[in-house]
Amino acid sequence: MSVNTTVSADDSIAAVPLADAVRVWARIGCLSFGGPAGQIALMHKTIVDEKRWVSEDRFLHALNYCMLLPGPEAQQLATYIGWLMHGVRGGILAGLLFVLPGFLIMLVLSGLYAFFQETAWLPALFFGLKAAVLAVVIEALLRLSRRALKTRLHYYIAAASFLALCLLNVPFPIVVILAGLTGFAAHRYASRNTTHEAPATPSPGRFPKLTTHSIARPLLVLVFWVLVWQAPLLFIRNLHAPADLIAETLSGETNVFGAVFIFFSKMAVITFGGAYAVLSYVAQVAVGHYAWLQPGEMLDGLALAETTPGPLVLVLCFVGFLAGFRNPIAMAPLTGGVLGAVLVAWATFVPSFIWIFAGAPFVERLRDNAALSAALSAITAAVVGVILNLSLWFGLHVLFAEVGRIALLSRRSGLPIVSLAWPQWATIDIAALAIFVVAAILLFKLKLGMVRVLAISAAAGLAIKGIELLV
Repeated sequence: MSVNTTVSADDSIAAVPLADAVRVWARIGCLSFGGPAGQIALMHKTIVDEKRWVSEDRFLHALNYCMLLPGPEAQQLATYIGWLMHGVRGGILAGLLFVLPGFLIMLVLSGLYAFFQETAWLPALFFGLKAAVLAVVIEALLRLSRRALKTRLHYYIAAASFLALCLLNVPFPIVVILAGLTGFAAHRYASRNTTHEAPATPSPGRFPKLTTHSIARPLLVLVFWVLVWQAPLLFIRNLHAPADLIAETLSGETNVFGAVFIFFSKMAVITFGGAYAVLSYVAQVAVGHYAWLQPGEMLDGLALAETTPGPLVLVLCFVGFLAGFRNPIAMAPLTGGVLGAVLVAWATFVPSFIWIFAGAPFVERLRDNAALSAALSAITAAVVGVILNLSLWFGLHVLFAEVGRIALLSRRSGLPIVSLAWPQWATIDIAALAIFVVAAILLFKLKLGMVRVLAISAAAGLAIKGIELLV
């Protein structure tokens, strides 16, 4: 039996068996290194370019919406595309498979860290892989920019977004909102100065079956998923430490798991711009208020998260694991650690399903709205600048051992006007640079498959680090 996996003009979502999609989402989840830039690049290359399951326009439309949401945008994008292809079950499977491999690895690494307090061996495992991911990110950035930057205004927005993030450290949500408003304003200005034509009738396709024309269904979906999100409270509210163990808990909490779940539920709705936007606050609360972590341990957790697949916000699961491990409430420390990590993952990632299943139907209904499309296309242009900034940051930390910042200070106040990430050139890693160059040649020139490039690079990195240890 042949299956149509080609995107047509009338139906920009290919008909794909769910089992085939599950295998692809599992592979993406295992290879999603490099932060949001690498993960979006991987999805675009796999889903749009290689499989041709989703059209370029539908992918970018989904990406634009996800960039406006709190939480891990790459996981939300996977959920959105899975929902487009197979409805709610497809969205759940895509979102879970995107996070699950990284979460399981983070769980194991957090356990090893809790017992041995050591992370120095991790860089050897992922040394070559991260250098190759940098090449994948650059390839995706070039491909995305060619397709997303359609007008001169788009180029201006992309450049302004990059400079705002790279030099001025403008908060990510502000950059995205300003880009959308610029696109909307430009469309309104152009529409007032051009002759109006009758809008084209949108092609029927298969998607209208998923949309809704009433407010009742989305509200029910929203209420249902909020209840699912907060359901663990029904279980953990009954967990209390015996009186003779209360004094042993580092934070003095009688229910550390309740505190963990409630705290990270709050974090889930304010994490605009990725994990770095809230890491300093989480570290401050986890160390200073609750004493779940010791000073400096958040950086160790960040090192774990940066060398594993999945969203960088998985570092929060490291915090939850240590909180439960050190305050297990009459259970084995390892069991407490696993429960703490699971609760943090639930509190952090379930909201992504809420935003997609409740909001995406409205976004799809408005896909043919010219004003909204103009605003979202401007956001796409801003995303190019965002990914360029992320790629620069990622590249500097892959190729250099030490990266600082240089700043231009105001003569009057002495405060920085602009600041720029700047590497210590003497700390360049020649081996990482060599692997990156080879990976780029394999991808750009020889057109080798991404999985093979990543495998070759990982093997090369392990060999190099092994030789260094022997020498």
